[in-house]
Amino acid sequence: MNTATILVIGSANMDMIVQSERLPRPGETVIGGTFSMVPGGKGANQAVAAGRLEGRVAFAACLGDDEFGRSLRRTYERDGVDTRALQIIPDTHTGVAFILVDSRGENLISVASGANARFTPERLDVLDGLDLAPKWVLLQMEIPVETVAAAARWAWRKGASVILDPAPAPFGGLPDSLLSLVDILTPNEVEAAALTGLRVDSPETAVEAGHVLVDRGAKTVLVKLGDRGGVCVTAAQHWVYSTPAVKAVDTTAAGDCFAGALAVALSEGQVLRSAVEFAAGAAAVSVTRVGAQSSLPRRSELRALEPEDA
Repeated sequence: MNTATILVIGSANMDMIVQSERLPRPGETVIGGTFSMVPGGKGANQAVAAGRLEGRVAFAACLGDDEFGRSLRRTYERDGVDTRALQIIPDTHTGVAFILVDSRGENLISVASGANARFTPERLDVLDGLDLAPKWVLLQMEIPVETVAAAARWAWRKGASVILDPAPAPFGGLPDSLLSLVDILTPNEVEAAALTGLRVDSPETAVEAGHVLVDRGAKTVLVKLGDRGGVCVTAAQHWVYSTPAVKAVDTTAAGDCFAGALAVALSEGQVLRSAVEFAAGAAAVSVTRVGAQSSLPRRSELRALEPEDA
């Protein structure tokens, strides 16, 4: 097996999806939807996204000792993901997410974390027994924040760069001690607002929020603005990127697709600007399909998005 250049540390879920014309209001039942069950979880989505885009990726996560967990492991392996760092947690269930999607592609998500909540910092010890030498470590916030911080410190000790998707935005924000270990922070506009206390609804306000987060320690901040593209902010400069125009069906996992694609492009030596364009293109393809991992594109579908000199 080739040594992974990308390591994803995070969550794994089985997603239950109901599509209907509109989302229910509190206390309301909406009849007439369609149901599907697909693998999800932000960590797993990022790992599978990277695997389908031909990245050399390993995935560290916790699964329950149940059929969902066994099924998810087989799914990751089919997409070329190194699963040696997966751990089975007895006496708990694999994480599950319940997702409602309306006709515009907007969604509501409720998660029962299960084994994800049992991913404590000491479970990272398994990584030291494997021949992993990642260039990029991808993190998210569906496992305990202390584990995310410990994983960032592990990456720093190994000389790897960290991409943190701060989703879901943690209550109380992120400590500066964690942000100082992050090479690329990738919040969407809601998360950027939650982390800074600023209103983020335009490229200009996204740049402002980005500078706040850079001042707090993050080296680079990519604020994603959905179909309006996004902004890249560093201490020295900022620039705006665009997103290909598509008809959105389901935005679930678009941010995870962005992170996985970004890591693949960077691990292959693309400069940040072209890597961001590649990631935005991959995410745009993902929103044209339903589901989390079921929406993630393969590399063959994105050849036209790659720079000629990559």
